[in-house]
Amino acid sequence: MKKSILQRMAAAETRTESPVSSDASDKPSLARRHSSPVISNVGRALTQLTEDSVISLDPDRIDRSPYRDRFGNDEDAAKELEALKISIASEGQKIPVLVRPHPTKTDHYQLAYGYRRWAAIKAIMAESDRPETIKIRAYVRELSDRQLIEEQSLENGVRENLTWIEQAMWAVQLKTAGLSHRAMCPILGASEAAISHLFRVTEAVPEDIILAIGRAKGVGRPKWTAFAELLKDPSSAARVRKIIDTVEFRGADSSSRIAQAIRAASSAAEKVTTEPAEEIVDFAVGDRVFGRMKSNSAGTTVSIPKQERAFARWLADRMPDLLSEYNNRSDPTHKEV
Repeated sequence: MKKSILQRMAAAETRTESPVSSDASDKPSLARRHSSPVISNVGRALTQLTEDSVISLDPDRIDRSPYRDRFGNDEDAAKELEALKISIASEGQKIPVLVRPHPTKTDHYQLAYGYRRWAAIKAIMAESDRPETIKIRAYVRELSDRQLIEEQSLENGVRENLTWIEQAMWAVQLKTAGLSHRAMCPILGASEAAISHLFRVTEAVPEDIILAIGRAKGVGRPKWTAFAELLKDPSSAARVRKIIDTVEFRGADSSSRIAQAIRAASSAAEKVTTEPAEEIVDFAVGDRVFGRMKSNSAGTTVSIPKQERAFARWLADRMPDLLSEYNNRSDPTHKEV
């Protein structure tokens, strides 16, 4: 049976804190290694969960947490959810979710954590011939809003596949719930400096652009920080918003989407595309072409084919007279626009 992340980390903490064997009694005692705040929280959470009883609930009577820790429109998340659905369908639900009685709906519940398990089981229900037989295993506990978001954060803190930008957006919700940067430290397992950096990015990059880009799996702090710096220019966000509805942007994975967004944010103002098309004029008599003149925004060129060398020499000889004639008949101060 596979162990959950929480179980593995709690087991690691137990091993770390176990007393030294009698064989080492004559050796100098070693200072006990301090576990991280996240691991300590995991140990306390598991202790509390062992005191809760697991019950089976109708998944339709459970609503998602009001605090969203995941981006719902990401192709990677959809693939992971499909894989989890297949696993639960074949092996069963190994780890219960945590819920609280719903604050406004009678005989309903609200998730604290376990959204992906709940979503996978809901998908299994949708495909079942007897959906009423599908149940979800859950711990039920009375939780305030603050406690709910802390429990949800605890699982986020040890979850292996939460991306950097998802962590940053989760920190925004923790702040909205009233947690200070210092209070977030043990919950997120991060320093105050690291948490402040999360907010520097989320304050610079508009939420609609973050959500349009998506989870950006594999994209970490450096690239998001560089993107945030580019968006300090007010015109940069406007350029990014112009591309997020394009087929190329929507069809790309989220890692490619942030690359497109960075290019758009760093590009200069859009070039004017109203320049006239190239104009071509042939010097011809009947079917015989003596030369061709091409004009575009860069200038005008005249080309004479090899077989008309005699015309080229004649034109070169006549050029002084032609220039004089043009100069005498035109206003030399006139500039065409």
